[in-house]
Amino acid sequence: MLRKLFELTPKALRLLAPEEAHEVTLKALEFGAFPTSHAPDDPVLTTDFAGLSVPNPIGIAAGFDKDARVPDALLRLGCGFSEIGTVTPLPQPGNPKPRVFRLLEDRGVINRLGFNNGGHAAALERLKRRPNRGVVGVNIGANKDSSDRIADYVRGISTFYDVASYFTINISSPNTPGLRDLQDPAALSDLVQRVMDARAEQMRAGKTKRPLIVKLAPDIPEGDLEAVIAPLITLGVDGIAVSNTTLARAGLRDANAREAGGLSGRPVFHRATVMLARVHQITGGNIPLIGIGGIDSGEAALAKIEAGATLLQLYTGMIYEGPALIGDIKRTLTAAAKRAGAASVSDLTGRRSAEWAAKPLEG
Repeated sequence: MLRKLFELTPKALRLLAPEEAHEVTLKALEFGAFPTSHAPDDPVLTTDFAGLSVPNPIGIAAGFDKDARVPDALLRLGCGFSEIGTVTPLPQPGNPKPRVFRLLEDRGVINRLGFNNGGHAAALERLKRRPNRGVVGVNIGANKDSSDRIADYVRGISTFYDVASYFTINISSPNTPGLRDLQDPAALSDLVQRVMDARAEQMRAGKTKRPLIVKLAPDIPEGDLEAVIAPLITLGVDGIAVSNTTLARAGLRDANAREAGGLSGRPVFHRATVMLARVHQITGGNIPLIGIGGIDSGEAALAKIEAGATLLQLYTGMIYEGPALIGDIKRTLTAAAKRAGAASVSDLTGRRSAEWAAKPLEG
């Protein structure tokens, strides 16, 4: 019966409520109902990111596997890496339901989940049990009612250091009140410094350096972006993820567009890609970027790379296109690299960055 779940089209899964469909998908992955991708990736897709080598640049964005239930199943599905979380020190239920809304006319989703997850301890136990292979990052956040949110991030570093391939510092969700205040340059500098100090403590104990990635929102005002990026350059973060969901609603047609929360999917593609390109320009291409937001085709994935991304993360696109999207992206990227005579798809990173950065945020 579980095997037949894979045969359900994305359209059929959409007959279920969004969170129910998500849980069905997770259970199918847990029980091995999805076929495994056995074919090795074309070597042209091999990508180096902040000292990590992945067989292809495609991952699933945080929010899909909040509690580390299926990181290896996602790798077997054909992803080059996976990321669990966002996970907070203490379990929290998130916001009241309903809190996820499909925008079928716009190929988007609005969510106001609010960092619902089972907490550090539960995720840590699952990660301890997994085989030590493949790149699996941990996306860490702060509890909604925390009295010291930066301390929550520091705790995430110490808790998961032995099981994380890298860390993503999520300060960009719009669904935890006040969280985006940590994108203020002074607060961001304090946060990154304390997180780096926590990593340095682990390294002094003889442990391997784990890359630190900061995930930004797409709603940072244009005039503030350089000031936000400045402390990330100064402190030497290992990567920047661009971007999270947006509060913008321009051009939407679906009735669910009035719902509160963060918007993802095709409607955010243009804004997130312009933001990505601008970050690439500001950093001079010296900090590797993860491109997120509206990737629902091979062409969209290629555009993200040409705008400045080294790695890619999907989520909403998978809701509408299904797991076949992963293979479609691989084929498009492989063909593009070979047409360009590139040894690696990474050689295409940023080649249209200036063009994308010059576009208005609202396309």
